[in-house]
Amino acid sequence: MNLSILIPLLNEEESLKELYTWIIKVMQSNNYSYEIIFVDDGSTDNSWQIIEGFSNENPNVKGIRFMKNFGKSQALHAGFAKAKGDVIITMDADLQDSPDEIPELYEMITAQKFDLVSGWKKKRYDSVVAKNLPSKLFNWAARKTSGVELNDFNCGLKAYKNVVVKNIEVSGEMHRYIPVLAKNAGFGKIGEKVVIHQARKYGETKFGMERFINGFLDLITIWFLSRFGKRPMHLFGAMGSLMFIIGFLAAGYIGVSKLYHMYTGMKYSLVTNNPWFYIALTTMILGTQLFLAGFLGEIILRTKSNEARYKVAREVNF
Repeated sequence: MNLSILIPLLNEEESLKELYTWIIKVMQSNNYSYEIIFVDDGSTDNSWQIIEGFSNENPNVKGIRFMKNFGKSQALHAGFAKAKGDVIITMDADLQDSPDEIPELYEMITAQKFDLVSGWKKKRYDSVVAKNLPSKLFNWAARKTSGVELNDFNCGLKAYKNVVVKNIEVSGEMHRYIPVLAKNAGFGKIGEKVVIHQARKYGETKFGMERFINGFLDLITIWFLSRFGKRPMHLFGAMGSLMFIIGFLAAGYIGVSKLYHMYTGMKYSLVTNNPWFYIALTTMILGTQLFLAGFLGEIILRTKSNEARYKVAREVNF
């Protein structure tokens, strides 16, 4: 199978018919073998009924319905697990991503041998203050932190080799950082393509300003996980040991200094009257806690169970 088109969605009943017709037109004009996977992330409108209608008339259309809204990352994870195409294209259901970009994205994966190609909405039709400026700041921070030179991490229109999506774990709200996850998994050939950004035709955006705050927090998380996720003891153990040694040496110096003053008959005071004693003691306590945090992190990593992060209510055509 050439292509898997993966579309996560939430309450997009108005745009689904137009999007479906557009994708089918692109598939037929290029003679692709394909599947379209709609992942309904707990819609409360008629989105699922529309998807079922598509699947009844076209066996290439498949659907996954969550029991409630679990988030875009979970929707992508469920779709990636089911996708069978040599190339997987992800796109949003709000018609802001153009299916006409699919052939060129497919060509970049198959002919130019990219592992992943991310869309870049260079010219946007969103609010400058509410979205464009925060997005530019967010993308700059993501580039500097991750080392992945992309201009638009948030673009939902991306293309992947099948082997990439089968070897990355998308959880929480990490869908923004799939290129970073791919890089950390060993897929180094990551490209970018300028794509058309269309103004939203129906409904309202499902993401507000909080997505940028969450995005920065997730960026810190993925930076930490990429370096210490498998070995938390390397960070917390090292920091804890260093702090404990510094505190221990400082406390030892204070004790030896008092003994020296006592031995030579010089004036001295109680150790407990010296504020540096409490600073040294606090440093040793914090060092011990950090060391234990690293130790417990190692134990959790070795004993954790892979519990389901979402619940599927229905599937069609799988």
